[in-house]
Amino acid sequence: MKNTIKKAQQGFTLIELMIVVAIIGILASVAMPAYQNYTKKAKFSEVVLATSGAKLAIEVCVQSGNAKCVVPAFVATNNVASVVVTTGTGVITATSTAATDALTYILTPHTLTSGQVVWAATGTCIAESLCDGITAPTGTTAVSGLTVTVAGAGA
Repeated sequence: MKNTIKKAQQGFTLIELMIVVAIIGILASVAMPAYQNYTKKAKFSEVVLATSGAKLAIEVCVQSGNAKCVVPAFVATNNVASVVVTTGTGVITATSTAATDALTYILTPHTLTSGQVVWAATGTCIAESLCDGITAPTGTTAVSGLTVTVAGAGA
């Protein structure tokens, strides 16, 4: 009768470890660019959100028939360099900081026959897939004749 000694498994072989490292490398090479794009979109969403105060002010002004609009003052943040409202047309231009390549997000107000304000969105952020471009619906009229004042910047 032979005495057989079973050899216990002592660990992974070198080839098994190399396969695991290769799989992790492939997954990381795909995940890193996707993660970087995701973080850039998250930072740029602050730029889009920064326009909401000015949008609301312009909408109220246009719908109430008031030609003198007062928009809230904007304070720059880590991700938003500026939000500027053009007098006359009410066009809102928001610019991001270098963290998102100093891209622009431009909103142009239009009115429907019902008086409702709709916004057309353009800017350099569209080419980078950080924002959606929106064209004004047919049958709308571009807003004009507004006098825009920034709150706290004097009368």
